[in-house]
Amino acid sequence: MSKKRKGKSRNKGIPNLTNAILSILKKDKNQTFNYKQIAVKLNVNDASSRNQIIKTLAKLAAKNEIQQVDRGKFKAIINTEYHTGVLDLSVKGSGYIICDDFDEDVFIASNNINRALDGDEVEFYAYKRRKRGKIEGEITNVIARAKSEYIGVIQIQKNSNYAFVIPDSNKMYKDIFVPINKTFNAEDGDKVLVKLEDWPENADSPYGKVEKVLGKPGEHNTEIHAILAEYGLPHEFPHEVEVFANELDTSITEAEITKRRDMRKDLTFTIDPKDAKDFDDALSFEILDNGLYEIGIHIADVSHYLQEGTILDDEAYERATSVYLVDRVVPMLPEVLSNNACSLRPHEEKYTFSAVFQINDNAEIKNQWFGRTVIYSDARYAYEEAQAVIETKINQIPAEVSLSGKAYKTDQKLADAILKMDELAKLMRKKRMKNGAISFDKVEVKFNLDEDNNPAGVFFKTSKDANKLIEEFMLLANRKVSEFIGKQSPKKTFVYRVHDEPDESKLASLQNVVSRFGYKLNFKDKKSTTTSLNNLLQEVVGKKEQNLVDTLAIRSMSKAEYTTHNIGHYGLAFDYYSHFTSPIRRYPDVMAHRLLQVYLNGGKSANESDYEEKCQHSSNMEMLATRAERDSIKYMQIRFMEDHKNEEFVGVISGVTDWGVYVEIISNKCEGMVSVRDMKDDHYAFDQDLYAMVGRINKIIYQLGDEVVVKVKNTDLVKKHLDFTLVRKVE
Repeated sequence: MSKKRKGKSRNKGIPNLTNAILSILKKDKNQTFNYKQIAVKLNVNDASSRNQIIKTLAKLAAKNEIQQVDRGKFKAIINTEYHTGVLDLSVKGSGYIICDDFDEDVFIASNNINRALDGDEVEFYAYKRRKRGKIEGEITNVIARAKSEYIGVIQIQKNSNYAFVIPDSNKMYKDIFVPINKTFNAEDGDKVLVKLEDWPENADSPYGKVEKVLGKPGEHNTEIHAILAEYGLPHEFPHEVEVFANELDTSITEAEITKRRDMRKDLTFTIDPKDAKDFDDALSFEILDNGLYEIGIHIADVSHYLQEGTILDDEAYERATSVYLVDRVVPMLPEVLSNNACSLRPHEEKYTFSAVFQINDNAEIKNQWFGRTVIYSDARYAYEEAQAVIETKINQIPAEVSLSGKAYKTDQKLADAILKMDELAKLMRKKRMKNGAISFDKVEVKFNLDEDNNPAGVFFKTSKDANKLIEEFMLLANRKVSEFIGKQSPKKTFVYRVHDEPDESKLASLQNVVSRFGYKLNFKDKKSTTTSLNNLLQEVVGKKEQNLVDTLAIRSMSKAEYTTHNIGHYGLAFDYYSHFTSPIRRYPDVMAHRLLQVYLNGGKSANESDYEEKCQHSSNMEMLATRAERDSIKYMQIRFMEDHKNEEFVGVISGVTDWGVYVEIISNKCEGMVSVRDMKDDHYAFDQDLYAMVGRINKIIYQLGDEVVVKVKNTDLVKKHLDFTLVRKVE
């Protein structure tokens, strides 16, 4: 019979004290600590806790797990190799570190994150998990924060001198503490931009200050500005930049014309989207006496106005790209350049940088020329208008596709030029495909917006012959410019757009998924890979699984990026490729123009490391812009679905996880989730091998690619999340 203890109950002790002490010492591995300093770090001050710390320090020192360098002062014994990498956090709080030292990503449990945030560059040590043999790690230090600004909703504590910002991002696992004098006069419930300032050792949450009040959550402008702010993208130009741009001399002068090839008399036109405001490329067409076709690809000469070392150039470089949200464009250049001086508008003379080719009837290049020009655009076509010419082979533009809304006859010479260039473009495309290019013609989701930017409807943008005509000649200019410089000896620094070969494991995953739809892929060699991918992309056109397969195929590819180190472009099957044709909206194109002119003038090779740094920045900004664009589409899709809550929709299961099933509606491409908790007709379990939810009793299987009927359960504009209720499976 056990005796009952009298008096106070025994102290339960500090949880995980050994690991906590080791973590403190390893984090500051070059510092010494006594028991008092460790007690402060652990936020304890009672005698019992201090005694536990003293005893634990003695035990660890006796085991040679830590070192006592002086009486009562302890230091970590560094017998572990430390690594650095980038943390990728999951929504569950754990994460993985991407590190070049390991073949696999290193798992980090939530209790080993140690105040690191998603995207941070961190120091960590790694060890193998006993059970699975997987590499696991513990973060010991944050080297550099990925971001310091977050978007969230402020909650001002009543009768207190502080507030908390609840971040929108589900990867930010801590609310941000804000003293009341740093709330920027935000009201309770406002959506704000908050900047991290500190994260004291004894504080559970990081400290921050409100930088900007964005508005009330759920309001259109609030959410669009929040998307931009989330990725650190501006929504307006600084006043001094606007002033500088507006004071530029944008006139066309005789003195400048004498320095350029004058092509104003050449038949020249633009083909762009109906709603385009800036036209940065034009085509000219002439039939030469020798029977060859002289085709000019004329690009706005942005570098003429955008001079290095100016505040305008600094701003353009920082932005690096225009951002295309659903309801607006955030331009790289101020309007005086993007929509006026550099826009190749009809019936206006413009300065351009051109690639001019002499081409025969077999689309073979017989001669080429690069340099600065001046042009006069004779006409502007929308893609739909040019498509009408291509389809009918006549110069009549019907009212339904006309920019003016009225039928009209275009100039016969212009119509003939479009038809001949369409023939040549189709030959060039055929050659690209034969050489191993991959044809990604993914359907783009577009919205019809009313005057208040509410989504009145959804439509899909597809690429037709007129789009492909422009694409082929832009590809030609990009390829030939980079080839012209890339083949020079000695080697010249240049900005390339490269695309590496796909990862074998990603291709295997793609094969695993598409095989469920009855498709087969052959990855025996490069040629068979590209052939089977193209066949797959062609076979799925118009089928319910098209968008899913297109998306998965694109994800299996490596990401294209900018660099001075040329490795070619896998997707286009080009040995040399650059971006030269869109300097109004892409800074790498501006760099390409500048470098080309230097080399045409006989200049020396530019500093490679400087341009590599600029390439990395441009790639990073492109990635942020792409994410912002996707978020704006997702936001608009959710707004659209808010008005359709009582309707049933047929969708395709586009993803399956252990927490639910993702469904993409066929008619509008809106994607939402059916939570497994809401699938109440059975107890469903996730089968990873089948990519499916399987009912334990009824054995019903909801698998990737299955058609189902869903209804909208909940729309969350703030979190950009759409929840569905599963109605039934389509048999």
